Amino acid sequence: MRLIPKKLHARHLAIAASAAAVLVIAGCANLGYYFQSVGGQWQLWSREQPIARLLDDPNIAPPLKQKLQAVVEIRDFASDELGLPDNGSYRYYADLERPFVVWNVFATPELSIEPIEWCFPVAGCVNYRGYFSKEAANQFAAELQQKGYDVFVAGVPAYSTLGWLNDPVLNTFVNHPVPEIARLLFHELAHQVVYVSGDTTFNESFAVAVEQEGLRRWFAARGTAAQRAEHERLRAKKKDFVALILKYRSLLEEIFASQKSPIEQRAAKVRTLDALQAEYQQLKSAWGGFKGYDWWFAQRPGNAQLVSVATYTQLVPAFQRLLASESGDLEDFYAAVKSIGELEPEARLARLNSLTETRASLTR
Repeated sequence: MRLIPKKLHARHLAIAASAAAVLVIAGCANLGYYFQSVGGQWQLWSREQPIARLLDDPNIAPPLKQKLQAVVEIRDFASDELGLPDNGSYRYYADLERPFVVWNVFATPELSIEPIEWCFPVAGCVNYRGYFSKEAANQFAAELQQKGYDVFVAGVPAYSTLGWLNDPVLNTFVNHPVPEIARLLFHELAHQVVYVSGDTTFNESFAVAVEQEGLRRWFAARGTAAQRAEHERLRAKKKDFVALILKYRSLLEEIFASQKSPIEQRAAKVRTLDALQAEYQQLKSAWGGFKGYDWWFAQRPGNAQLVSVATYTQLVPAFQRLLASESGDLEDFYAAVKSIGELEPEARLARLNSLTETRASLTR
């Protein structure tokens, strides 16, 4: 069923006017990119419908109603039990009639694992550039490839406007299993609690730590035994996958930091990425043929693709250790994370690394 687009409110028009002013200030070089961002957000607004109204609509298909009712329960749990913002985010639903809301472009130099950063108003500098159109993302990626960069384009089912706007539930993830919906909402709402401009790894690792703790508590309070078992099965495989990617990211880092010539580094890079694909096939065999990550290997992996995984996982152990040091109190944890986020970048990273080192020493 196709939902009827709603009329835009005066609030939306005011925000759009402010966004247009930002575009002018940002300069002509980025106008095309910013206009597609505003247009994409406008499309979301035009398709939003209050979930409460949809639940009362007899014309809405029962499967969608069931998922939206689950969303209401997850959303209330996020605020009541996890201390995540209680606002209008995820109180609305929008069907975009496409599989992803945005496509992110990641890039690195050919012989480096250092991601290219792009800087924007409000969000600051991030390790990716998002597009509401797959074609536009692929076009930008092709331009970067022509300049010699290693690139990766990934579809994203959800994203956060950091509390500036009320983010809706989307068709791009509403049909996922209920625990996966909970994970996504906990993750995106975490960005509204703490967001450090210009530090993508900090922000994403923090949100992953919150989603994992949130899911643990959600399963204890609401989840079924079957849901927990399936989630644990998939989480174990994800842990194996992430460990594999981080291993080969480190191998590439060693190659690019060596004194080898560019020609030798390129050859070593090819051998390393061939080994990654071979080891993934071995991992699949150990999983009993599970194909959940075949999409990731559908194209030959490169530096940028490996970096895209590390961005979301690198500092998670440090945040988990910090939560444990606060005796699991989420309010105190959020306050501690905010304090660390206020440090200068080098001091911030040193503080988080010290937490990881402390955890390692305690487990020896």
